Amino acid sequence: MDAPHDQLAATLRHGITEGVYPPGSRFPSVRSIARDRKVGLGVAYLAVEALRSEGLLEGQPRRRLTVAHPVGVRTLANPDAPWPHGRGDIERSSVRADTDLALRLGVEPRTALHRERVELLDPDSRPAMVITTWRRGAPRPHTSYRITVRTEKMSRPDADLLGLAVGILALVVQRTRYGADGVPVEVSDLVLPSDRWQVSL
Repeated sequence: MDAPHDQLAATLRHGITEGVYPPGSRFPSVRSIARDRKVGLGVAYLAVEALRSEGLLEGQPRRRLTVAHPVGVRTLANPDAPWPHGRGDIERSSVRADTDLALRLGVEPRTALHRERVELLDPDSRPAMVITTWRRGAPRPHTSYRITVRTEKMSRPDADLLGLAVGILALVVQRTRYGADGVPVEVSDLVLPSDRWQVSL
């Protein structure tokens, strides 16, 4: 016998696939689901989180969720190209290089760095990816770059910014840009939901 939250998730999932909750529409709140379905808040919360982890719902925790449009898979072919669409939230701060960043940038640990975290949007203004960049001083031109790609579970800050559930598998593209002298001028992590992206280089 399925757990109560699994049964509720199946009912809500059926409502999404049958168009009761069409793509782009606001999804009922956890509180209203609990009230209407006569279940506890914990059961409703777990059911909604299951739908979020499947990519059926989008939005940030404690805000109204929307039903996701069917996912189209995009291809990232040039991780060094300018982003052709809009930008969402931008965070800027100063940080100290940890061991990993120091190694990537060729600086001493604890060196002061500029950090910028940007939400990049699809043409329809939906979150597409998050890119975090670190550098010393002012931006400098680059003449070449190198990337590595790995997978990891999405962290809470990135998942919240993209409106996805924590723990969804993400592609992480680590990009290092080099100046004409071959010295790194900045490093970036591009975090892409793996159900929406593939990387082709």
